[in-house]
Amino acid sequence: QVHVAESGGGWVQTGDSLRLSCAASGRTFNVNNYRMGWFRQAPGQEREFVASIRWSDGFTYDADSVKGRFTISRDNAKNTVHLQMNSLKPEDTATYYCAVGLYMGRRPWDSSASYENWGQGTQVTVSS
Repeated sequence: QVHVAESGGGWVQTGDSLRLSCAASGRTFNVNNYRMGWFRQAPGQEREFVASIRWSDGFTYDADSVKGRFTISRDNAKNTVHLQMNSLKPEDTATYYCAVGLYMGRRPWDSSASYENWGQGTQVTVSS
C-alpha cells in the first residue's frame, strides 16, 4: 500500500503563487514505476485533472487550464512531487488531491481511474 500525504494549501489573493507538495511512501513502493499527479475538485463539481509526472524520466502532462501557470516537478531524493502554482485565479479555488498510480502506457494521464492511491486533499482558496 502507498501512503500519500499532501501539504502546502492555503488562502491567497488573485495573482499570488502557492506551492503544493506530495510525499509518497510504502514498504514496497518503487517510485520509478509510478506517475504522481494532481487533481482538484471544487464544490459541486467533478474532480478535474491538473498535472502529472512520470517518475522514471520526468515527463509531464498538464491540463490546458493550467498550462503556463502551474508547473509540476519531482524531488528524487524525497519521493516528493511539487505543484508550483503561479498567477492564481479565483477559479483555481478547490481541494487539491495528490494521486499516485502505476505507470502503464495505455492508461490515460488525465483519468482518475489511472491512479490507485490518493491523499486526503489540501484546500486552496483564491480570493478576488
